Amino acid sequence: MFDLGWSELLLIGIVALIVVGPKDLPVLFRNVGHFVGKAKGMAREFSKAMNDAADEAGVKDIAKGLKSATNPVGSALDGVKDTARDLTRSLDPTKFDPESETGKLAAERAQKAKKIEAAAARAAAERKAREAAEALAKADEYEAALRQEPEGKS
Repeated sequence: MFDLGWSELLLIGIVALIVVGPKDLPVLFRNVGHFVGKAKGMAREFSKAMNDAADEAGVKDIAKGLKSATNPVGSALDGVKDTARDLTRSLDPTKFDPESETGKLAAERAQKAKKIEAAAARAAAERKAREAAEALAKADEYEAALRQEPEGKS
């Protein structure tokens, strides 16, 4: 609105100091501050009233329609995204009819996945047990070696 730089503000301050005087200058600045605050509040209220009126008139809906009309690629991509989202929702295995072929295949795959997980868990448990047994055997060897060393050195 007003394009005032620091040099212009300094000039206005010096003139105000000369015209008003140093005694009444803080009162003047306080009153100017109140006036500017009231003006900003009125501008904010006016802007809010205009936005509310535009919302009631449906301007945003028209703007959305114009945006999609002027950007056909964007609206086409939105359609593709919506379709992909619907497709991924429809492929959820919990939504299949259990009596259909697809439902039967989904149940069979889930059962096979559980068997594979169980076999992997069993193999991991066996490997850990084998490693624990090997560690115990090595610990026994080290203990036996430690028992024999002090007797020979004393």
